[in-house]
Amino acid sequence: SIVGPSGAGKTTLLQIIGTLDKPDSGSIEVDGIDVRSLSTKKLSDFRNQHLGFVFQFHQLLPEFTALENIMIPAFIAGKGRKEAKERAEELLEFMGLSDRANHKPAELSGGEKQRVAVARALVNNPAVILADEPSGSLDTKNKAELHQLFFDLRDKFG
Repeated sequence: SIVGPSGAGKTTLLQIIGTLDKPDSGSIEVDGIDVRSLSTKKLSDFRNQHLGFVFQFHQLLPEFTALENIMIPAFIAGKGRKEAKERAEELLEFMGLSDRANHKPAELSGGEKQRVAVARALVNNPAVILADEPSGSLDTKNKAELHQLFFDLRDKFG
Protein backbone atom coordinates (compact mmCIF):
# COMPACT_ATOMS: atom_id res chain seq x y z
CA SER A 1 0.00 0.00 0.00
CA ILE A 2 1.24 3.46 -0.86
CA VAL A 3 -0.27 6.25 1.20
CA GLY A 4 0.34 9.95 1.46
CA PRO A 5 -1.23 13.37 1.01
CA SER A 6 -2.63 14.56 -2.28
CA GLY A 7 0.18 15.65 -4.61
CA ALA A 8 2.84 13.51 -2.91
CA GLY A 9 3.45 11.46 -6.08
CA LYS A 10 1.56 8.23 -5.36
CA THR A 11 -0.02 8.05 -8.81
CA THR A 12 3.26 9.02 -10.48
CA LEU A 13 5.04 6.22 -8.63
CA LEU A 14 2.39 3.70 -9.68
CA GLN A 15 2.64 4.89 -13.29
CA ILE A 16 6.42 4.44 -13.21
CA ILE A 17 6.16 0.99 -11.60
CA GLY A 18 3.51 0.13 -14.18
CA THR A 19 5.75 1.27 -17.05
CA LEU A 20 3.21 3.87 -18.12
CA ASP A 21 5.72 6.63 -17.36
CA LYS A 22 9.53 6.77 -17.27
CA PRO A 23 11.58 7.88 -14.28
CA ASP A 24 14.14 10.67 -14.61
CA SER A 25 16.84 8.32 -13.32
CA GLY A 26 17.37 4.90 -11.78
CA SER A 27 16.20 1.52 -12.92
CA ILE A 28 13.01 -0.51 -12.77
CA GLU A 29 13.05 -4.26 -12.59
CA VAL A 30 9.79 -6.20 -12.61
CA ASP A 31 9.71 -9.97 -12.41
CA GLY A 32 13.45 -10.06 -13.13
CA ILE A 33 13.21 -7.89 -16.25
CA ASP A 34 14.82 -4.45 -16.60
CA VAL A 35 11.84 -2.70 -18.15
CA ARG A 36 13.76 0.44 -19.12
CA SER A 37 15.75 -1.60 -21.64
CA LEU A 38 12.65 -2.80 -23.53
CA SER A 39 11.56 -1.36 -26.88
CA THR A 40 8.13 0.26 -27.03
CA LYS A 41 6.58 -2.91 -28.51
CA LYS A 42 8.30 -5.23 -26.00
CA LEU A 43 7.28 -2.91 -23.16
CA SER A 44 3.66 -3.01 -24.31
CA ASP A 45 3.78 -6.82 -24.47
CA PHE A 46 5.42 -6.96 -21.05
CA ARG A 47 2.76 -4.71 -19.55
CA ASN A 48 -0.02 -6.84 -21.06
CA GLN A 49 1.42 -10.12 -19.82
CA HIS A 50 2.91 -9.20 -16.42
CA LEU A 51 0.90 -6.28 -15.03
CA GLY A 52 -2.76 -5.70 -14.28
CA PHE A 53 -4.19 -2.23 -13.76
CA VAL A 54 -7.26 -1.10 -11.84
CA PHE A 55 -7.94 2.63 -11.95
CA GLN A 56 -10.20 4.84 -9.82
CA PHE A 57 -12.59 5.14 -12.74
CA HIS A 58 -13.06 1.73 -14.32
CA GLN A 59 -12.04 2.74 -17.88
CA LEU A 60 -14.36 0.14 -19.47
CA LEU A 61 -15.06 0.49 -23.17
CA PRO A 62 -18.76 1.48 -23.44
CA GLU A 63 -19.48 -0.32 -26.71
CA PHE A 64 -18.48 -3.74 -25.32
CA THR A 65 -20.21 -6.01 -22.81
CA ALA A 66 -18.71 -6.84 -19.43
CA LEU A 67 -17.51 -10.19 -20.82
CA GLU A 68 -15.93 -8.55 -23.88
CA ASN A 69 -14.22 -5.85 -21.77
CA ILE A 70 -12.59 -8.58 -19.70
CA MET A 71 -11.52 -10.55 -22.79
CA ILE A 72 -9.77 -7.65 -24.56
CA PRO A 73 -6.38 -7.95 -22.78
CA ALA A 74 -6.40 -11.70 -23.47
CA PHE A 75 -6.94 -11.04 -27.17
CA ILE A 76 -4.09 -8.51 -27.14
CA ALA A 77 -1.90 -11.23 -25.57
CA GLY A 78 -2.72 -13.50 -28.51
CA LYS A 79 -5.05 -15.89 -26.70
CA GLY A 80 -7.82 -17.55 -28.66
CA ARG A 81 -11.48 -16.71 -28.21
CA LYS A 82 -12.32 -19.95 -26.38
CA GLU A 83 -9.49 -19.58 -23.84
CA ALA A 84 -10.19 -15.87 -23.29
CA LYS A 85 -13.92 -16.47 -22.86
CA GLU A 86 -13.43 -19.34 -20.39
CA ARG A 87 -11.07 -17.26 -18.25
CA ALA A 88 -13.36 -14.20 -18.40
CA GLU A 89 -16.36 -16.31 -17.40
CA GLU A 90 -14.39 -17.83 -14.51
CA LEU A 91 -13.55 -14.35 -13.25
CA LEU A 92 -17.10 -13.08 -13.71
CA GLU A 93 -18.36 -16.02 -11.67
CA PHE A 94 -15.83 -15.32 -8.92
CA MET A 95 -16.91 -11.66 -8.92
CA GLY A 96 -20.58 -12.67 -8.63
CA LEU A 97 -21.32 -11.13 -12.01
CA SER A 98 -22.13 -14.12 -14.25
CA ASP A 99 -25.65 -12.78 -14.78
CA ARG A 100 -24.22 -9.41 -15.92
CA ALA A 101 -21.81 -10.80 -18.55
CA ASN A 102 -23.79 -9.49 -21.52
CA HIS A 103 -24.51 -6.06 -20.08
CA LYS A 104 -22.69 -2.98 -21.31
CA PRO A 105 -21.07 -0.60 -18.78
CA ALA A 106 -24.00 1.84 -18.92
CA GLU A 107 -26.22 -0.98 -17.60
CA LEU A 108 -23.95 -1.77 -14.63
CA SER A 109 -23.76 -0.16 -11.20
CA GLY A 110 -20.54 1.55 -10.07
CA GLY A 111 -19.54 -1.45 -7.96
CA GLU A 112 -20.25 -3.85 -10.83
CA LYS A 113 -18.18 -1.76 -13.24
CA GLN A 114 -15.24 -1.77 -10.84
CA ARG A 115 -15.47 -5.56 -10.36
CA VAL A 116 -15.43 -5.96 -14.16
CA ALA A 117 -12.34 -3.74 -14.24
CA VAL A 118 -10.70 -5.95 -11.60
CA ALA A 119 -11.55 -9.06 -13.64
CA ARG A 120 -10.05 -7.41 -16.73
CA ALA A 121 -6.84 -6.74 -14.77
CA LEU A 122 -6.67 -10.42 -13.80
CA VAL A 123 -7.50 -12.07 -17.12
CA ASN A 124 -3.85 -12.64 -18.13
CA ASN A 125 -2.77 -13.85 -14.67
CA PRO A 126 -0.35 -10.94 -14.11
CA ALA A 127 2.52 -11.08 -11.64
CA VAL A 128 1.44 -7.72 -10.18
CA ILE A 129 -1.84 -5.84 -9.87
CA LEU A 130 -1.51 -2.06 -9.59
CA ALA A 131 -4.61 -0.36 -8.21
CA ASP A 132 -4.71 3.43 -8.08
CA GLU A 133 -7.50 4.43 -5.69
CA PRO A 134 -9.78 1.69 -7.08
CA SER A 135 -12.49 2.45 -4.52
CA GLY A 136 -12.27 6.24 -4.76
CA SER A 137 -15.45 6.59 -6.82
CA LEU A 138 -17.50 4.05 -4.82
CA ASP A 139 -19.91 4.43 -1.92
CA THR A 140 -19.00 3.07 1.53
CA LYS A 141 -20.65 -0.35 1.02
CA ASN A 142 -19.05 -0.98 -2.38
CA LYS A 143 -15.72 0.34 -1.08
CA ALA A 144 -15.69 -2.24 1.73
CA GLU A 145 -16.74 -5.01 -0.69
CA LEU A 146 -13.97 -4.10 -3.16
CA HIS A 147 -11.33 -4.07 -0.42
CA GLN A 148 -12.49 -7.52 0.74
CA LEU A 149 -12.48 -8.68 -2.89
CA PHE A 150 -8.76 -7.91 -3.16
CA PHE A 151 -8.05 -10.11 -0.14
CA ASP A 152 -10.26 -12.87 -1.56
CA LEU A 153 -8.47 -12.64 -4.92
CA ARG A 154 -5.11 -12.89 -3.22
CA ASP A 155 -6.24 -16.02 -1.39
CA LYS A 156 -7.79 -17.68 -4.47
CA PHE A 157 -5.47 -16.63 -7.30
CA GLY A 158 -2.25 -15.71 -5.47
